[in-house]
Amino acid sequence: MRTSASSVGTGCQQVTEWLPCANGCRAGRTAVTDGDGGTRPIPADESEPVRRDPERTRERILDAATREFSEKGLGGARVDQIAARADANKRLLYHYFGDKEALFLAVLERAYHAVRAHEGELHLADLPPVEGMRRLCGYTFDYLSDHPEFISLLNSENLHKARHLKKSAVIRDMHGTLVDQIADLLRRGEAEGVFRPGVDPVQLYISIAGLAYFYLSNVHTLSTIFGRDFKRRDEKARRHDEVVAVILGYLRP
Repeated sequence: MRTSASSVGTGCQQVTEWLPCANGCRAGRTAVTDGDGGTRPIPADESEPVRRDPERTRERILDAATREFSEKGLGGARVDQIAARADANKRLLYHYFGDKEALFLAVLERAYHAVRAHEGELHLADLPPVEGMRRLCGYTFDYLSDHPEFISLLNSENLHKARHLKKSAVIRDMHGTLVDQIADLLRRGEAEGVFRPGVDPVQLYISIAGLAYFYLSNVHTLSTIFGRDFKRRDEKARRHDEVVAVILGYLRP
C-alpha cells in the first residue's frame, strides 16, 4: 500500500509528496536497518523526497472529482474516493479546495470554462452571420454529446438550486462574452437581412442549449418511450441537423 505525507510551503505553495522507497523505507530517511541489525546509508536517489508539480496534482484532483461527482452526484460522492482516484494525499485535497462543497464548485467552474474556451475557438466574429449561427448550434449539440459528465454535473447542481454557482465570482463573466458574440451575430444578420429583428441573445442561447440538452439528458427515457435507440450515431446526427434547422428557421425574417 502506498504511504505518503505532504508538506505545503507558503508563498509559492510548493508541495512535496513523500513516496515509499523500493526497500520499504519511507523517503526522507538517511539510513535503514539492515538484516544484521546494523544500519546502512540510503542512496540519495532513495532518501530524497519525490517532488511533484502542485498544479498537476490539483488538476488530477479535479479530474477525479469530475468523474466522482458526475457518477454519484454531490451527495453520493466521497472525498476519500476522489483522493484515491487522483492518487493524491487527502490533506492536499483539503489544502487546495477547503471542503467537498468548494471542490464541487471548482469542478463546475472548470467545466463551464472548458465549454466557453472551445466556443472561443469557433471565431464567430470572423464568420458570416448564418454560418456563425450554424456553427454555434452544431458545436453546442456536439459538445454536450461528447461530454455527458457535464450534463450530469448540471443536473446535480440544479437539484441544489444552483447554490454553488451563486457563490462563484467568475461564472457570470464567462457567459458575458458568449452573449456579446451572439448579439454581434444577430446585429450583423439583421443588417444583412438574413435574421429577423428583435431577438434576445440570451433567450436564443437558452433555446439552442435546450434543444440539445433535453435530447441528450433524456436519451434513455426517450429511447424507451419511442422505441428507437437515440444513442445511435445516426440518430444523434439527425438530431444535430434538427437543432440547426430549427434555430435558423426561427431566425429567418
